[in-house]
Amino acid sequence: MKEHGNVCRQLAKKCLASVAALCLASAAFAHVFPQKQEPGAGTTVASPQRIKIAFDGQLEPSFSTLTVTDTSGKQVNTVKAAVDAEQSTVISVPLPSLSAGHYTVHWAAVASDGHRTHGDYSFDVK
Repeated sequence: MKEHGNVCRQLAKKCLASVAALCLASAAFAHVFPQKQEPGAGTTVASPQRIKIAFDGQLEPSFSTLTVTDTSGKQVNTVKAAVDAEQSTVISVPLPSLSAGHYTVHWAAVASDGHRTHGDYSFDVK
């Protein structure tokens, strides 16, 4: 009887470990993250015509956003960002001509399954 209890406990531990691994794996695949940014983080560039970020999964166009602010926190893009109709992993926003200075890109990406990630990065205009 004692041996049966040990087998049951070991089986229960294995089942819990498997369930935990599955939960962690599904959580990791539920979010999208940037793979390429134009201009890149920390770069110094001439005034870019647009900001473009490619993610590692499909974006939900209605809820994914991209804005650019200057040093004072004022939003500089006047047009709303859009997910590319041909490439649902890419979001971009056109920019007006930017003066020399420091700019921050703020992004929020909602995966096609509804999970949200967000972040920001900066670049400089020479």
